[in-house]
Amino acid sequence: MADRPKQKMTTEERAKQFMPFSALKGLAEALKEKEKIVVPKIELSEDGAVELDRKMHTLTCGKIATIIYYNKQEYLKLTGMVAKIDTDNRILQIVNMQISFDDIYDIIE
Repeated sequence: MADRPKQKMTTEERAKQFMPFSALKGLAEALKEKEKIVVPKIELSEDGAVELDRKMHTLTCGKIATIIYYNKQEYLKLTGMVAKIDTDNRILQIVNMQISFDDIYDIIE
């Protein structure tokens, strides 16, 4: 039996051989989520709430501010320019991030 010449693979077919393979899709993301430490939301004391209110009144649009806020079971720290203060809807916007007044824990001056 005569050997048949092998057909040459296309570049696309060859590239498929070297593509990463994940037998357990989503495992890395699930493990990362599992590692996240869940933190309960802290309720401010009366004095803490008064101090936070004082700090909120010092904010103006265009000013750089650092906000510590509660989001999805963790506390995050964000520094950026105050883009909008919406007192009617109780939302503070830092650059493109909108934060509810109720989720703000502290404002660092």
